[in-house]
Formats: sequence, C-alpha cells, structure tokens
Amino acid sequence: MARTGRRPGNQDTREVILAAATKAFAEHGFDGASIRQIATSAGVDPALVHHYFGSKDKLFLAAMNAPLDPGTILPKVFEPGLDGVGERLVRTFLTVWDSPAGNTAAALVRSALQHEWSARMLREFLVSQILRRATSALNLDPAEAPKRTALVASQMIGLALMRYILKLEPLASMTQDDVVRTIGPTIQQYLADPLPRPAAATVKADISDESVRRAAPRGQ
Repeated sequence: MARTGRRPGNQDTREVILAAATKAFAEHGFDGASIRQIATSAGVDPALVHHYFGSKDKLFLAAMNAPLDPGTILPKVFEPGLDGVGERLVRTFLTVWDSPAGNTAAALVRSALQHEWSARMLREFLVSQILRRATSALNLDPAEAPKRTALVASQMIGLALMRYILKLEPLASMTQDDVVRTIGPTIQQYLADPLPRPAAATVKADISDESVRRAAPRGQ
C-alpha cells in the first residue's frame, strides 16, 4: 500500500512547497504567510521547508522568481547613510537592470501590469525586501517612512518602465552617469528633504488664519 502522511524530500516536494508558498504569499502577503502554514498546505514538515529554502525571505524570493536577493546588494546602498543615497540607489538599480537579471525583472514588471496576482506579489516584494530595509537602514521617521519610500518606488518603477520596457528616448539611450545625475537628486529629496505639508492641513490653516483676521477688531 502507498504510504500516507507528509511528503519525503525530493525535487517534486520542492515544487509543491514553492507552489504552496506562492499561493500563501499572494493571498496573505509576506507578513501574513507563515512557514508552518505553507508546510501544512504542501503536506510537509516545516523543517523540510527550511531545508530547501533556508528562510522565509529566501522562500519568498524563490516564489517571486526574483532575479537577485536585495539583501546582498542593498547594504552597500543604505549603510553609508542618507548622504548621497539617491545617486547610490539609482546607480545600483541601473546596474541590475543592465545585467542579465534585467530580463527577469522586466518580465516581473510586465506581469504585474497585466495580472492582479502578479501585482500583489511585486508589491509585497517592494515592501518587504526593499522599502522596509530602507526604512530601517536609513533610520527614517516611522511616521514619514511609508510616504517617502512609496515616492522612491514610484520613481524607480517609472524609470524601469520608460527606459527598459517602453524604451522611451532619449531616456533609453542615456548613459548610466547621466541618469544618475538627473534622477539621483530626486530620490535624495524624497528620502532626506522635509516633506510638503498635506494639502488638507494647508487649507485648514488658511481658513483658520482668515477666521482670525475677520474676528479681529478693526484697526488691529
């Protein structure tokens, strides 16, 4: 009789784990999915998940088919601190996209534009693997970090779309140095400069000031 219970370790088991992980991350996000939950769905012991993938981060990168591990390259970008981080980030981004890994990255972005499932996975990748690292390494104000890092992400994804996917000229043909000099200061501004006041707060303040002027006795 065929044995029942948890699967033994083999290549098929690895693919089953990967399929279960992909589904869990897409449905519950990086934080909401657990190794134990994924192992149960795959019918294996959690130790087998660690055996094949090492950590939750590594499992997520495998599920994403990520072209590289941000944990190996981002420390060089963020650890020197805020000074010059905009140019370092843009240069690293361009180096990755100009390498063979850029083809895989382009495929991920194209898929995210066409399928909500892929968009959720890419969003989780950006938040858990890149933006969260930036917030921690750069000691960003927790109240401002989500807005700052989202602005950075919008700029970088826009750069990828225009330069590598739509190939909009002259951006597509600009040298790395030219792109770094042009876009780096914008990234630096998003991460280091004071953020504008919210429009609603500005309007409220203007109304309040006007009310004070109207209420003040004439001649003051």
